[in-house]
Amino acid sequence: MNRWESIEAFVEVVRLDGFSAAARKLKVSSSHISRLVSNLEAQLGTQLLYRTTRQLNLTDVGRLYYEHCKHLIDGFNEAELEVAHFQAEPKGLLRISCSTIFGERYIAPLINDFVARHPKLNVDMHFSNRNVDLVSEGFDLAIRLGVLEDSTLIARRLADRREYVCASPAYLARYPRPHTLAELQQHNCLVGSNDSWHFLIDGHRRALRVQGNWRANSGPAILDAVLKGLGIAQLPDYYVDPFLAKGELVALLEDYQHQDAGVWAVYPKSRHLSPKVRQCVDYLAQAFKQPHWSKP
Repeated sequence: MNRWESIEAFVEVVRLDGFSAAARKLKVSSSHISRLVSNLEAQLGTQLLYRTTRQLNLTDVGRLYYEHCKHLIDGFNEAELEVAHFQAEPKGLLRISCSTIFGERYIAPLINDFVARHPKLNVDMHFSNRNVDLVSEGFDLAIRLGVLEDSTLIARRLADRREYVCASPAYLARYPRPHTLAELQQHNCLVGSNDSWHFLIDGHRRALRVQGNWRANSGPAILDAVLKGLGIAQLPDYYVDPFLAKGELVALLEDYQHQDAGVWAVYPKSRHLSPKVRQCVDYLAQAFKQPHWSKP
């Protein structure tokens, strides 16, 4: 008899407190379950159970053996369920949250391609620069940018992300190029949604307050202003990479650039991740092996 089959029978007998209940669970006869457990005891050379007509009790060694074996059975069942979930067709409603500009440019086209492959799937994409509460607001998945705060969410890195301090050649022709963070005080800094920029300082990501005569809560608006020489800006790579490559912008203070930012898929922790979320995240991870904004 197979050792694994005997272990499974033993674990179910203990869990369900009886041979008959274990037999019903495993869809075999009670006598077959009894033979499996007896065979296991013979192979181990020890008694695992005290059997009477009314009671079933573990021996000391039986209790120890059960504690180890139940994790084996749970792991096996978990593995089979994970495979079934992985192979299942994504279906139902998939609610996704993402920041507005990045989501519209890069996430929406990929999600549209994913939906085209899975016609049983319904999608609701929500674009907002606010970090939604996935659980209370009913989202399955969020795409977040930068450095993640500690949370109970599961996070998978999809791509690297860099934040560049940059200026146009025309601006640098009028003002000296900054080489230290302190020199930013001498420049007109184009401010976005908040007046702090992030840098690598003494090995840690730190916020540094900046100031200038221009502010907007729009990345494209900041990009236009820096291209027109109005000041210095800090913008993510997906805004500025093409302009840096063409020389229309110049990267500054690169020694202070933080390297740990990224593009992340985050979702609530679940014992069994649904096929729609798992396969969507896998699809995005494959697509972002080379980020779209970095392609020639």
